[in-house]
Amino acid sequence: MIVEKLHEAGVKSEHAYLAAFGSIGLSMISWVASNKQENMERADRWGIFVGEWAPTFFGLGLALANYERRDLSFSSARQHE
Repeated sequence: MIVEKLHEAGVKSEHAYLAAFGSIGLSMISWVASNKQENMERADRWGIFVGEWAPTFFGLGLALANYERRDLSFSSARQHE
């Protein structure tokens, strides 16, 4: 149901994959920035927090890709009727 609503809102699997890679990049930037900050522990925690988004976005991307594939095969089957 959530995947269907996201698909209807225009979110595609590519968007979720880009968000996952962006999360990884943001996590790395946060880690590098933490080396330059006085409060390193807080920056490290922020990097870990953002890095944990990546598996969620990858999972969402896979779910959307499966939905898109199913939606495409369903619509092509309807055209052949």
